[in-house]
Amino acid sequence: MKNNYLGVISKYFIYALLLIVFVGPFIGLLSTAFNADVAKKGELIFFVDSPSLEHFKYAWFELKAWSYLVNSLIVVIIGTILQVLVSALAAYALARKKFRGMAFVSLAILSTMMLPDEVIAIPLYLVLQQELPIINTSIHNTYWAMILPIVGWAFSIFLLTEFMKAIPKDLEDAARVDGASELQIFRFVIIPLTKPALGTATIFGFLMIWDQYLLPLLAVDDQNLYTIPIILRALRADELMLPNVFIAVTVIATVPSFFVYLLLQKHFNRGVMSGAVKG
Repeated sequence: MKNNYLGVISKYFIYALLLIVFVGPFIGLLSTAFNADVAKKGELIFFVDSPSLEHFKYAWFELKAWSYLVNSLIVVIIGTILQVLVSALAAYALARKKFRGMAFVSLAILSTMMLPDEVIAIPLYLVLQQELPIINTSIHNTYWAMILPIVGWAFSIFLLTEFMKAIPKDLEDAARVDGASELQIFRFVIIPLTKPALGTATIFGFLMIWDQYLLPLLAVDDQNLYTIPIILRALRADELMLPNVFIAVTVIATVPSFFVYLLLQKHFNRGVMSGAVKG
């Protein structure tokens, strides 16, 4: 009986410790942002003595955080949709088809995960500055300069490829016997069975694009097109900026990611569990 009590106490102690480690910093951010008292540099306030929305109002209206939020949302929504679509099509070809050079293509895609962003920064900047042949202008200083380089992501392609390989080929053959085209098989057979993996790819893709700092820095010079990560870095370097205001902008920047995870949590959990069972 004594051992049972010790086990229960140890379990709840570990839960409490994990809660403090993972939830504590977020509570500190919220408390500091909503506190009227000005925090010291590098300090978090965990107890709100005088609640206030002044720091959020200043961040939203004076610093125009809403405009940077809109820029980030435009880039992340279009970029995530295109990324998941391209990744699903590439994964379908790699998982369900056999063609010459398939191993080389797979290796080339996976090798991009081994290169840090700093390695391709200069070549990417030069590419974005080049004039395109049809429109006779570059995409530099446009939303497309921040979207197109992240449309193809090796992680999403690899994730969906491994998931699609586990789908029985009998379903695909039965659809062909019924007269389904390749696109119909992809849309009505493969995609519905891949929803858990698509949810996982969407969440990771959203977070990857949302956190991009180097790419927007290379892609745009116009401050009106800056995204949230760029403005956060600029505010952090500003010695005159109140810590509470900076943290308020940080809290605003976390809200979209939080809601995306809540919306896709069911598919994310299924995707992770499916991967664990297959592994």
